[in-house]
Amino acid sequence: SVWLDDLSRTRLTSGSLARLIAERHVTGVTTNPTIFAAALASGSAYDHQVARLKESGVGIEEAITDLTTADVRQACDLFTPVFDATHGRDGRVSIEVEPGLATDTAGTIAQARELYDRVGRANLLVKIPATKEGLPAITATIASGISVNVTLIFSRERYREVVEAYLLGLEQAVGDGVDISQIRSVASLFISRVDTEVDKRLDAIGGASELKGLTGIANATLAYRDFTELFDTGRFDALRELGAHKQRPLWASTGVKSDAYADTLYVSQLVARNTVNTMPEKTLEAFADHGTVG
Repeated sequence: SVWLDDLSRTRLTSGSLARLIAERHVTGVTTNPTIFAAALASGSAYDHQVARLKESGVGIEEAITDLTTADVRQACDLFTPVFDATHGRDGRVSIEVEPGLATDTAGTIAQARELYDRVGRANLLVKIPATKEGLPAITATIASGISVNVTLIFSRERYREVVEAYLLGLEQAVGDGVDISQIRSVASLFISRVDTEVDKRLDAIGGASELKGLTGIANATLAYRDFTELFDTGRFDALRELGAHKQRPLWASTGVKSDAYADTLYVSQLVARNTVNTMPEKTLEAFADHGTVG
């Protein structure tokens, strides 16, 4: 599945997102605080709502939540036909809990519920970071029936812990009588940022330049092997009989960070069943123009 890693009021009102759905087969959207910060800082699309919120006397954090959830709600509505056609597999829009909650389990659980209730759409994914403190929050949020996009995964070890948190959440949901057939989740593994760090370390030790640009894809490939193994067990089979869905790997950070690499590198090399690739529009258009499957 191809998802867009971007959202703004202008993208919604201009018809840009609708065009990408129709012409580029985009079936979902991911957002993060950095994306929304850029959107809020440019143009005048938010001026009217900001003025109204200022008049009502709300604080900055409340205003930001109001602005971002409004965009996400509208995007969810735009993707409803995709959501219905794919029976909930795609047509998803993600919104992330505040970065300051990354080490606050209870705060993450509370805000995940708040965001889900405020957006009020079934095709929402709440993004929770895969920190140690985030893992039990993922379990609790899944157990409550809320679909989750687990973000900021860099290692195979943490990826396996994320899958465990998801399965445990499903099992708790079953115990609480929650319909797990309505729960979806993706696990977002970051790709280009891994290469950026490894390449920097290779430069520091000198030589081995032939290894540059290989680690991100290798890491993702091994994580995909873990995915096939972890969801081919009696434990998951029992959950699947009750309506559970696999937590799909999502390839994130797929725009290249180095001019030395092909601009479609992290798309063409990562096409696999039951995966999502969320990419910036520049990468999306590059692949539409000259991308090939590796």
